[in-house]
Amino acid sequence: MKHTVILASASPRRAELLAEMGYHFDVLPPELDEQLDHRADPAEEAIRLAAAKAKEVAARTPPSIIVAADTVVALRGRIIGKPLDHAHAREILRRLSGSRHHVITGLCVFDSGTGKTVTESVSTAVTMKPITEEQIREYVHSGEANGKAGAYAIQETADQYVLRVEGSFTNVVGLPTERLGEILESFGAERSP
Repeated sequence: MKHTVILASASPRRAELLAEMGYHFDVLPPELDEQLDHRADPAEEAIRLAAAKAKEVAARTPPSIIVAADTVVALRGRIIGKPLDHAHAREILRRLSGSRHHVITGLCVFDSGTGKTVTESVSTAVTMKPITEEQIREYVHSGEANGKAGAYAIQETADQYVLRVEGSFTNVVGLPTERLGEILESFGAERSP
């Protein structure tokens, strides 16, 4: 039996990654206020938000396999969210400059027909080079920092500031495809031939 897969995300990067994995899917962004609790454990918070997204989308669709994710950046165990504006993006990048931080994606795969649910997180350590004030200004001015956890997009031009990635690269982009593939297989989701 074929299972409909729904990606509960407005992120074009997540959609591209899931398509590259070979799945046919529909996209239905969650209608959810994604308020981060900055005092929470980063992995638990990412999982909480991913699960909330999956459940919200499941309530609006026929039985399907819902894939939801939420990515946070953590520096010394504290959550760094998405920048509120350019000044905040510059502040975030100053904090991450020269650091080793973690990009954590909470995953929730939910079969709304059976209730089967898998929630977990994947963490990737990223070491950034020191970034000058001028580089930070130029990067923020480019618009790439907008809407990105940690105010950078490794898949765009921010990779020039990254010294090392320990773990899943696609996790840093926003969807740990290696682990997600294993989970989807366990749900019986079929890849395209």
